[in-house]
Amino acid sequence: MALHYYCRHCGVKVGSLDHVNLSSDHLGFNQLTNNERQEMISYEQNGDVHVKIICEDCQEALERNPDLHQYDNFIQ
Repeated sequence: MALHYYCRHCGVKVGSLDHVNLSSDHLGFNQLTNNERQEMISYEQNGDVHVKIICEDCQEALERNPDLHQYDNFIQ
């Protein structure tokens, strides 16, 4: 199983962890609500996990322009 992290706003691949054999508790997924898990985590047929996060560039853009929070995708 591998974990792949992607930015939820711009889609850039932030990073990957290959051959991860950790529980969801160790990864912090247990801290998420059920709705957050459904929005942020997807499981692929090959066992890989895709996690939507916010990259540094998008986080900075959100901090400078709080009105961007209303958009799912704001960086083209």
